[in-house]
Amino acid sequence: MRYKEVRSADDVCELVEELGFLPFFANDIEGFSIEERCPKELWFSDVEGPWEWKGPVIKKCAALYGKLFCGKAGYVSKEWLPHFANFRRDGYDYDSREDEGLTLAKDSYIFNTVKSEGRVISRRLKQLCNYREGGNKGFDTVMTRLQAQTYICVSDFVYDRDKHGKPYGWGVAEYSTPEALFGEDSVRSAYKFKPEKSRELIFDHLKTILPNASELQINKLLGI
Repeated sequence: MRYKEVRSADDVCELVEELGFLPFFANDIEGFSIEERCPKELWFSDVEGPWEWKGPVIKKCAALYGKLFCGKAGYVSKEWLPHFANFRRDGYDYDSREDEGLTLAKDSYIFNTVKSEGRVISRRLKQLCNYREGGNKGFDTVMTRLQAQTYICVSDFVYDRDKHGKPYGWGVAEYSTPEALFGEDSVRSAYKFKPEKSRELIFDHLKTILPNASELQINKLLGI
């Protein structure tokens, strides 16, 4: 697979919009990640690098970001989000899934908290849902599952600031729902298709842009 090196948030955004799907970390499909296409010197330097670009890319591209591929982070473009959500949700919005008894209590607790808050950073979410010493367990497992199903996503990364107002340290993930970020009509616009049809469209697209990838590799990336 050939595409240009990424050296800025704009480069990442262009690539997300061009490819539709872009894992953050290396995976079984060689070259299909930001990690492999961004120069190593930009990962840990005094200038902004791929860690700092994540929030700007989410906002500029209106891209879905979260643990979407094999439990690891990545982007899905605005164009492909409806089909990706339809496929990963199996055609259910969360309320419908909950009504049919297809959800876990821990998942519902976190999902409904995120939904009611609108946007909430991870440490605050843990407090609200009692994920602390002596409290609930398995926060990361629930969050990974809800992101993979596209019911929640990362909306931004929030940084602590020094006395001069300059950000420092690692960004803390802020969570929301795709519907809150991009609009319910947009996110659910592919519900008119059967989930299997959305899966087929995604698979065919990935096979086109990744001609050397095997069916097994693509299915693994999609979580099949």
